[in-house]
This record gives sequence, C-alpha cells and structure tokens, in this order.
Amino acid sequence: MNWLINTLGSSIGKKLMMAVTGFCFCGFLASHLVGNLTIYGGKDTFNAYAAHLHSLGPLITVAEIGLLFFALVHILTGAILFYQNLQARPVRYSVNKNAGGRTIGSATMPYTGFIILAFVIYHLINFHFVDKTDTTIFQLVSSAFTDPVNIAVYIVAMVAVAVHVSHGFWSLFQTIGATHLKYMPIIQVAGIVFSIVIAIGFGFIPVFISFIA
Repeated sequence: MNWLINTLGSSIGKKLMMAVTGFCFCGFLASHLVGNLTIYGGKDTFNAYAAHLHSLGPLITVAEIGLLFFALVHILTGAILFYQNLQARPVRYSVNKNAGGRTIGSATMPYTGFIILAFVIYHLINFHFVDKTDTTIFQLVSSAFTDPVNIAVYIVAMVAVAVHVSHGFWSLFQTIGATHLKYMPIIQVAGIVFSIVIAIGFGFIPVFISFIA
C-alpha cells in the first residue's frame, strides 16, 4: 500500500492519474457524441435516445458518480501539477522559446482545462439540473439554442476542448510509456483528428438546431 501511495504522490504518479482519467474522458466524449448525433434523426429519435438512457436507471447513476470521481481526480491533480510547475520556475523566461515540440495545446492545458470546467458547469445547469416535468430533452435543447449567446458559448467551449484534447490524447500514451519513434507521429495525428471530430461533432449541433428551431 505504501508503494502505491508513494507512486501516486510522485510527479510520475500524478501524470499517470491524469493519463488514465483523461483516457476515460476521451471515451466518454466519443460515446456521448455518438448519442448526441441522434438529434439529426429528428426529435422522436433524440427523445427516444434520452428515454433509453433514463431507463438504465442505477447504471446511469453509477456512471455519473464515476465521471464525477474521475473529474475530481483530473482537476485536482492537474491543479497540483500546474502549481508545482510554477513553483519550480518562479521567474518566467524573458523569451518564450518553442522548445521540445511545445504546441498550443501543451502551452494552454491549464487554461483550456479551466474553460472546459466552466463549460461543464454551465452545461449541467442548462440541461441536467432543470425541471423536465412538462418538457422533453429535444425541447430543452431547441429552446437553449435559439439564444445566440448559448450557441457562441458552446462553439468557444468546443474549440477549447479540441485544443485540450489534441495534446492530452497523445501525451497520455507518452505518460504510460507507449511511445515509439515509428508510431508516435501516427498517435499525434490521431489525437488531432479525434479532437477535430469531437469539436465539429458537438459544435455544429447548436448551429443545426438554431436553423430548424
């Protein structure tokens, strides 16, 4: 047990927790997007998808608790690593050098992470913690995306998600040691493609709804 505590308390252990939880969130994003794409089938298809999720009952509750746990681990660990990095380099360099393959994604991870956190809270307030007694999920979505502000918020958030995931996807493979000169460029491209698919897939939905609402 001590070795586990020591490992998770180390910098490598924290990065490993970030990698594992990040991988889980990539899986969640992919599955959530697949479900949300049913909205293109019309209100009946989308409402049927939502009803199917609610019919799972306790399984959905367990999944939500699991996601909340992973989110807390990811956020707290990321905040600790960010703070430790600042402590290790209290004086910022006068010249910002793009060394070691540094990208926009890697340079902005803490900031895009904060934007995503704010967006998740905003999203839950709009669609989860609302009274659904006399309405359907399609009506909620349609009503929300008649507001240009909501559309803008979602698009900006998806850009932040794309930037965050573009770096996080391949770095999680690096963290677990699954790196190879031959395959790493493929993984990096796959991460970029995945992030773009996620961003466009989610980001276009509010635009689509605004046209048909």
